[in-house]
Amino acid sequence: MGYLSMAFGLPLFLLWSLFSSAHAATFEIRNNCPYTVWAAASPGGGRRLNSKQQWTLNVAAGTKMARIWGRTKCNFDASGRGRCETGDCGGVLQCKGWGVPPNTLAEYALNQFGNLDFFDISLVDGFNIPMDFRPTRSPSGKCRPISCTANINGQCPNPLRTAGGCHNPCTVFKTQEYCCTQGPCGPTKLFEILQGEVSRCL
Repeated sequence: MGYLSMAFGLPLFLLWSLFSSAHAATFEIRNNCPYTVWAAASPGGGRRLNSKQQWTLNVAAGTKMARIWGRTKCNFDASGRGRCETGDCGGVLQCKGWGVPPNTLAEYALNQFGNLDFFDISLVDGFNIPMDFRPTRSPSGKCRPISCTANINGQCPNPLRTAGGCHNPCTVFKTQEYCCTQGPCGPTKLFEILQGEVSRCL
């Protein structure tokens, strides 16, 4: 058996996962931030986590294109309807789809090429809270922890700033220069500004 884990920045929002021999996964999502985080998962739903609380999430073998992220400053009523400042997913506590940027993403896919499991932290949807993602045990020794603990919100360029987070330039400008969906693309001025902070998230 092997174990995976994730974490979010200086105040940490931690995600721990356990892989069985069948490659199903159990994620232990822990909020180590000093504030409340509304954890979200696709697949999986959502859960309010006060500081130091955790949520156990079981995921089927073969799951792919999956995401786990943290939502901030949420307000839900008794029926689970409401809104979040960052990472909102359709105004519901129990997410059915992906979150609205900006939100730091933990991504994973199970039983993929060569029957391997893959995981990463992505800023493709921007950044809202720090994260760490790591195996608690890796039989092959090849699965290593990854984290994004840089203060990206504090260093976010003015055009990308938003309440509670920092947008990806593509989300804001929606141009080929920043989205790079066709052909080769070069670095931009915003890339150079963010490069130092993002490099600390590898």
